[in-house]
Amino acid sequence: MNQITIAEVYIIGVPIILAMIFIESVISSIQNKSLYSKQDTLCTIGLLSGNIGMSFAIKSATLAFHFYLYQFKLFDLVNLMPLWVAWVLTFILIDLVFYVYHRLSHKVRFLWAIHMSHHSSEEMNFAVSFRQAWFGPISKIPFFAVLPIIGFEPTMIAVAGVISTLWGIVGHTQIINKLGPLEWVFNTPSHHRVHHGSNTQYIDKNYGNLLIIWDRMFGTFEPEVSQVKFGLVNNVNTFNPVKITFMGWKSMLHELSESNNLSKHLKIIFGPPNTKHRSGIF
Repeated sequence: MNQITIAEVYIIGVPIILAMIFIESVISSIQNKSLYSKQDTLCTIGLLSGNIGMSFAIKSATLAFHFYLYQFKLFDLVNLMPLWVAWVLTFILIDLVFYVYHRLSHKVRFLWAIHMSHHSSEEMNFAVSFRQAWFGPISKIPFFAVLPIIGFEPTMIAVAGVISTLWGIVGHTQIINKLGPLEWVFNTPSHHRVHHGSNTQYIDKNYGNLLIIWDRMFGTFEPEVSQVKFGLVNNVNTFNPVKITFMGWKSMLHELSESNNLSKHLKIIFGPPNTKHRSGIF
């Protein structure tokens, strides 16, 4: 049914990504730009290690869960259309679900407590794409569970998900300028630089991973005009991956401990995070 496996995607993709990082670091050195710092990169490695560990821990269970849900699929999409059409639809729907998940991760505080670690770097380079949240793989499960229920084959979801993730790495760079007509459809490096900006006009914009069309459709698109200031409005001021991982949770739990009111507790957990105001609270 599937002509490519996850292992094959990694075998092809990882060398390309490593080459991209090498080329970017060389260009950075030649142009005398400080695109990489040792401390920030080591912090990224620490966050990535936790994310990989969590991903491996739940990978089999997540795939099994998807196959279980697939028994109750609404449509037998693989047999309703040519295989290439099913693949294209899988990529498109994965990106739409990611848009919803990503947007809520900026709008719901407990999800932001997980996701904020990805935005904690004040740099922007290919390596920053690996600054992934330790609990990110868990937080995605309820969102992507809708795909096998609709009728998308679980193995295709897994493979397309990995390819989409690898594409997301391309957006994390300062060495690629705007890409002409591609800017209208795809989430290019220019669009994703905006997403990582703490400039007032750039906060909570451009959530797409592969495509930018969802942002254009749902009013969250912002073009790159002025120079981007990377990082958070309230920067973490640490390179400790453990502190960064639990910083948002610590802030949230502190507020919960100061109130006995259930409605306030729910607002603290499910309400919007502080992504726009300088207060030291996340």
